[in-house]
Amino acid sequence: MQILKTHYHPEVTTLENRSIFKRLATRSIALHNKNILLLYTERYEDYSLPGGGLDLGEDKIEGMMRELSEETGAQNITNVKPFGAYEEYRPWYKPDYDIQHMISYCYTCDISKELGHSNMESYEIKNGMKAKWVNIHKAIKHNMNTMATSDKKGMSIERETFLLKLIVKSIVN
Repeated sequence: MQILKTHYHPEVTTLENRSIFKRLATRSIALHNKNILLLYTERYEDYSLPGGGLDLGEDKIEGMMRELSEETGAQNITNVKPFGAYEEYRPWYKPDYDIQHMISYCYTCDISKELGHSNMESYEIKNGMKAKWVNIHKAIKHNMNTMATSDKKGMSIERETFLLKLIVKSIVN
């Protein structure tokens, strides 16, 4: 899959002599006209693509479909196609590694507009995460405002906003 961007967190100045934890993840891109299915997280005040970490040995597409269904209640997931991968290096918060190298494999798909019940993890619920159909332009504007003004922003907002802008450029327009 084509790498769309490689991002280095400002605190990651070198990879030399650093222990690196590799995490594979997926992200889902489901559109209905100019609306996109996103997760709004109250804790970070941002919109993000549904997705998350792959289980050890899990097929990427199966993992994408699992995460999409768990987080949003998406039903009838079809027409899954690769969009590209976003690679990032960020500080790791556990003592066993210095840096996390995360690769997010992004896929477009079709789903039913009506969502079923989600099955979010406890930390996702605690963070106030909710699935919403949102106008993609409004989501980008919201994330840009959060990046400029909020001290609550998480590390993923740059990735998510980059991907949303690329989706507009390559799919929506």
